[in-house]
Amino acid sequence: MEQTITTRLGGFQVPVVAPPLKYCLYARKSTEEEDKQVMSIDSQIKEMTAIAQKEGLDIVEIKREAHSSKAVGQRPIFNQMIKEVKDGKFNAILTWAPDRLSRNAGDLGTIVDMMDQKLIIQIRTFSQAFTNDPNQKFLLMILGSQAKLENDNKSVNVKRGMKAKCELGWRPCIAPTGYLPETHIEKRGQIRLDPIRSVVIKQMFEKVANEQYSGRQLYRWLAEIELKTRYGKPLTLGNIFIILRNNFYYGEFEYPKDSGNWYVGKHTPIINKELFDKVQETLNDKYVPKTESKEFAFTKMIKCGYCGSGITADEKFRKLENGNVNRHVYYFCTKSQDLDCINKYIKEESLIKELADLMDRIDLDELGIKAKIDNEIERYNRFRKGVLGIDNKQKLNTELNARNYAKYILREGSLMEKRELLSCLQSRLTLKDGHIELEK
Repeated sequence: MEQTITTRLGGFQVPVVAPPLKYCLYARKSTEEEDKQVMSIDSQIKEMTAIAQKEGLDIVEIKREAHSSKAVGQRPIFNQMIKEVKDGKFNAILTWAPDRLSRNAGDLGTIVDMMDQKLIIQIRTFSQAFTNDPNQKFLLMILGSQAKLENDNKSVNVKRGMKAKCELGWRPCIAPTGYLPETHIEKRGQIRLDPIRSVVIKQMFEKVANEQYSGRQLYRWLAEIELKTRYGKPLTLGNIFIILRNNFYYGEFEYPKDSGNWYVGKHTPIINKELFDKVQETLNDKYVPKTESKEFAFTKMIKCGYCGSGITADEKFRKLENGNVNRHVYYFCTKSQDLDCINKYIKEESLIKELADLMDRIDLDELGIKAKIDNEIERYNRFRKGVLGIDNKQKLNTELNARNYAKYILREGSLMEKRELLSCLQSRLTLKDGHIELEK
């Protein structure tokens, strides 16, 4: 549809024919609470298509989107529409209301800026049209800013409501395992004890505090009694530790998490503070932080001597009475070829010792080892001359025993050095009955 406008030329009003309007019908429905009462995407399209047919508007394409417009640049369909406007595919937008286009200042500014550049000639809504007229653009910005103000106010109101609920003693979250939400309309948002699961939750704390149960022991026990959440799912090992660390069960809670804002709940506690503290002491005594990287030097160099599967590794930590932590690495069959493989594991210390003992029988790539030694000696001599000022005319003997060098790397080398060393091996290694052997 062509649009006739006028411009002043030499003191006279001269009619000018504007380019035909090519509309993109943009319909958006947010997933946010604020938009639950807004008409659906299909309803928006139906209403706006009817207007287009009545007024003879040329709709080139219909775009649907179900994303929040609070944040700038987070709507892929909207971003695509903006790009296509710049490419000249559209020069007008048809939408239900201004807040369908934007509820943030960034996207609103993009729209207005494109109107200034005459890339967007018109924005048509259900009740009005906006063109590159100062007053109409100002009105568009006011309506867009009003939508942002509503969002900001709702955010403030929600946070205020959450805080007020906390001060009344009710945590504004889903009821944790052991509790059920109240169904009575007058107690909406409150919780009550779950008559079955609350008993089990208390037993979980007692087993850890009094019987020194570990997380896995609790997991097996819960599986035996077939405890399920109110959604019909079993508790995972991670769920168990979340429960054991949750202050909510003795009557206090923090909201929001890690905010430092603590409240006394009005819900009925399942345990007392003394039992909770005793459980924390038990967990802290057993917990060992895994600071080591899970990278293992020998996993790809050895295969199972029984089923031919690969060899994997895992690390275990043990906290000593003096507070130190011992780390142990175990190598074992992956059982990828045989799930019932009976092969035994081997500790990394034993594996290194057995590899060192086997060095006299392993067929080494002697030249490869020799080249590595030459490089190390040369680097050492450069260090002595450049840093210490010692110009050693009598070079160190590079005719070192390659096998002794290999043993040194196995015991003292870095992860990468061990891998480079084993890449020089001609013989294949196998793990069988907890021992390293040469492949026959």
